[in-house]
Amino acid sequence: MRSTTGQPHRADGLRDLRYGEIFLVEPQADGHHVVAVYNTTGLNACPQEWWDALDPVALAQECDVPGVRLNGPRFWTVDRITSFDAGGVRTFGGRQARLVARIALPPGEGTGGAVPKRYYDEVVVGRENEYLIEAGKPVFSLHAPGGATYVMQAYAHIVDATLTAESLHTLGERLRLPRGWRYSVRFTEEDEYLRTVDGKAHVVQDELENTYVLAAR
Repeated sequence: MRSTTGQPHRADGLRDLRYGEIFLVEPQADGHHVVAVYNTTGLNACPQEWWDALDPVALAQECDVPGVRLNGPRFWTVDRITSFDAGGVRTFGGRQARLVARIALPPGEGTGGAVPKRYYDEVVVGRENEYLIEAGKPVFSLHAPGGATYVMQAYAHIVDATLTAESLHTLGERLRLPRGWRYSVRFTEEDEYLRTVDGKAHVVQDELENTYVLAAR
């Protein structure tokens, strides 16, 4: 494993592009834990044989952290990402991934290296970036009872490996949405941008571990 210094960058043509994320659970001086998120986008296409060969226990030992979680494979549902605070690049199992975000875990979480999963529960992710959804493209959204709208940024093969971009159009029929939540599909009339505010993205997952980012409250 090695690390290099990163810099701001832009990635185009992302829609339905496959990627994976590697979560490193890092202890902090105050006793809390932070998850460092490494993403393969722009560095490799997260081939299945490589992904299957990754061993979280061995990676944790190699990276000298309490735990590692593999988050993927995933597929983008946005068309472009501009990152304003891209981190360094590390090599995992012979392929590279870039530090793209950090997630501060609540007190008591992360102990022993575990990263809990939450569905329909907002998590704050530390990152500074902008997503572009091109005109005429589909937008898949979750709407919370309080008025918040979360736009899908990626679908996953973590729970259901048969999901496709086309199947997202009827995804709402199979989600077990909490009371008051709803799922919608629409097509953009012009380019739309989703930009983090103050270096924070507010993210939720459905039970298939597809991820959505807050667009409006």
